[in-house]
Amino acid sequence: MTIAYWCVLFMGLFPYVAAGIAKKGFEGYDNGMPRQWLAKQTGFRARANAAQANLFESLPLFFAAVIIAHISNASQQRVDLLALGFVAARIAYAICYVGNWPTVRSIVWLAGMACVITIFFQI
Repeated sequence: MTIAYWCVLFMGLFPYVAAGIAKKGFEGYDNGMPRQWLAKQTGFRARANAAQANLFESLPLFFAAVIIAHISNASQQRVDLLALGFVAARIAYAICYVGNWPTVRSIVWLAGMACVITIFFQI
């Protein structure tokens, strides 16, 4: 399995880390109505939940880029490096979101998108 494919697996699971942060300690958590409970949260819990949603939203384009690059026989080394760059940017993004650093968050979001778009240019 290529490094880029490992990145796909990691990114497929990473949003659940943000979900776990949103539910940290499960204080008052309602497992019967989890979305309604999360919608009422504030502070780091609300930001972690928003980070989770954005992490999920970023997956289709990243997954498509890696898969299309692979079937197009793009340079695997470049695709691997760009996929690792995307993963690093998304980890930083989640940290910035939960930490309430919106300007830095926007910069690392842009860096992640640049990695995905650049993967498409390898095709």
